[in-house]
Amino acid sequence: MYACICAAVTTSQVEATILAGARTVSDIGERCFAGTGCGNCHRRLQRLIDETKSSAERVEKLPQSA
Repeated sequence: MYACICAAVTTSQVEATILAGARTVSDIGERCFAGTGCGNCHRRLQRLIDETKSSAERVEKLPQSA
C-alpha cells in the first residue's frame, strides 16, 4: 500500500526509512521523498513513525537468548 501517493512511496519503504533512523516526517521526506508533495499523508507518516518506533522498542525489551 502507498503511504504517499504523490511520491509513490510504499508503507514498507517508509518503515525501512524509519528503521534506518528517520524520526520525523521531515526526515522521511529528506530520505525517500514521502510527504514532500501535497501533504495529505503527513498524519499517516507520523502514525507509521509512532507504530514503528513502538514495535522496535518492544523488540528491544525482549530477553536476549543464550
